[in-house]
Amino acid sequence: MPAAIPAFDTGNAPVRAPHVGLVILALAVGGFAIGTTEFATMSMLPLFAQGLGIDAPTAGHAISAYALGVVVGAPVITVLGARLPRRRLLLMLMAMFTVFNGLTGLSPSYHWMLLFRFLSGLPHGAYFGVGALVASSLVPPNRRARAVGQMFLGLTCATVVGVPLASWLGQAVGWRWSFALVAMLGVVTMSAVFAFAPNTPADPQASPLRELGALKRSQVWLTLGMGAIGFGGMFAVYTYLADVMLRVTHLSLDALPWVMGVFGVGMTLGNMIVPVFADRALMRTAGGLLLWSMVTLAVFPFTAGNVWTLSATVFLIGIGGALGTVLQTRLMDVAGDAQSLAASLNHSAFNAANALGPFLGGLAIARGYGWTSPGWVGSGLALGGLLLWLVSMAMDRRGTTMATAEAC
Repeated sequence: MPAAIPAFDTGNAPVRAPHVGLVILALAVGGFAIGTTEFATMSMLPLFAQGLGIDAPTAGHAISAYALGVVVGAPVITVLGARLPRRRLLLMLMAMFTVFNGLTGLSPSYHWMLLFRFLSGLPHGAYFGVGALVASSLVPPNRRARAVGQMFLGLTCATVVGVPLASWLGQAVGWRWSFALVAMLGVVTMSAVFAFAPNTPADPQASPLRELGALKRSQVWLTLGMGAIGFGGMFAVYTYLADVMLRVTHLSLDALPWVMGVFGVGMTLGNMIVPVFADRALMRTAGGLLLWSMVTLAVFPFTAGNVWTLSATVFLIGIGGALGTVLQTRLMDVAGDAQSLAASLNHSAFNAANALGPFLGGLAIARGYGWTSPGWVGSGLALGGLLLWLVSMAMDRRGTTMATAEAC
């Protein structure tokens, strides 16, 4: 019997798991499925627009419906499931995800698809939030960020492997089969979570009211703001990257997936490397990533004219995606005994960023500032996140000073 490893969650009994790596792998497979359906839908817009007899702008509402589902589902499901054991909640969330993605593939009309995409997004944030808590509870405190980063590798690997696979499948045999693939991945995830995740009892003191207590903490809101604003810069560029490659870099359509894949490789490597530094200095790493994004996004307009310099910049921007892992861990530090809601809200914040960044980037393009102007917009958003980081750091120092004074 392996030695018990203390859980990170305050008040929880030590978690025993004979195969920690398999638990995290099971959670990562779920992240791979979620990342595949979230990002592949963007690449398949023309396919299901044609299949359902609608135009591309109308089809794009399916992406917005999914994002809205994430924003709504993360807090609601987490609060309602506060008293459930985490393994059972993970299984329920992935069952919802599997069923509604399968139904998306069977959608008889655009309006049905819109509904099913909204419902598919509901478990997204809660799954990652609860999964991050499970992963971090299995390792010592100085390895929490790495455990969360390993779980998030499923999401980032989806941008490199899952999205091209789903897109190819959609073109080869029809877009509906891409959602069938995602549903099958959901079944695999449920089987792996059931087999390997520890079946720990629910916290007897957990309650919806206690989870809502996270919303009273200013550091929780500051951390969510860092994600909603600071991460918006990356989405501002990613959304219009294909247009930049076609209109500014003058690449062919065949070359687009390769450059998009470079972005995914950057995100994947970022989630492998950055958490090592985050475990040593969490907030300094968060500030460093925001500064990194501010600089790389500002460089983007100057490098867009050449495929090699563009690819290098896109790779560096992708590394900044590790901010998600760092802020996920930060929320577990500042949420007290309301960690589930705070961890889940992290993904609501990032979907807010996914709305804010493209909106502001689109405004810049529409005002005539050029296709590369989202880079400047993104750099400004990263600066906004950095300013919130400075406020959060100042509050941390003030709290430490007051605690020291009281101890004396």
